[in-house]
Amino acid sequence: MAVRAPLMSSEEFEELARAAARIAEGLRLEFVEGKLGVKPPPDGNHSCVMQWLIRLCLRHRPELWLSSSRGLAVGDDRTGRARPDGTLAAADAFVGKGEWANADPVLMVVDVTSHDEDTNRRHRTDRFHAYAATGIPVYLLIDRDARDVAAYSEPSAGRYTNVSTVAFGAELPLPKPVDITLDTEPLEQWVS
Repeated sequence: MAVRAPLMSSEEFEELARAAARIAEGLRLEFVEGKLGVKPPPDGNHSCVMQWLIRLCLRHRPELWLSSSRGLAVGDDRTGRARPDGTLAAADAFVGKGEWANADPVLMVVDVTSHDEDTNRRHRTDRFHAYAATGIPVYLLIDRDARDVAAYSEPSAGRYTNVSTVAFGAELPLPKPVDITLDTEPLEQWVS
């Protein structure tokens, strides 16, 4: 089996990402599983989903904070660079950290699907594998196309060994260490 070398090193990627952000405001790059990706800006419904989830987390776990688009070093060797839509950790977990923080304090990452085929592929394959390899306890995928929510947990050997999926409208208990139950009914209004 041939192993494909990454396009560039993490350091080269970080330099490229900084340059891209200076040239085009709002352009956010990722480097996951050795592949370069562009993270599109969220649409209004995507932003509403994240606001809903931030409020829920604050209500049920006020000692934590769900930050949006936090840069994380991911993968089993931490050479990947991902920007999940949400990163749940202790409120002060990233104080004094740079743009690409170590993911060790992260309890959960969240991605909300976009209507962009490349982004959807990255949610379901590249990021999924990178988050599991990093050992992030919970990966929450809010799939606006399928109208369901999946909580992946128990990472082991580069994959999540447990998944719970519910259709929009049902309750989804998020496993420990998150330990919040989501009533997903409000998601129905933000699927487009």
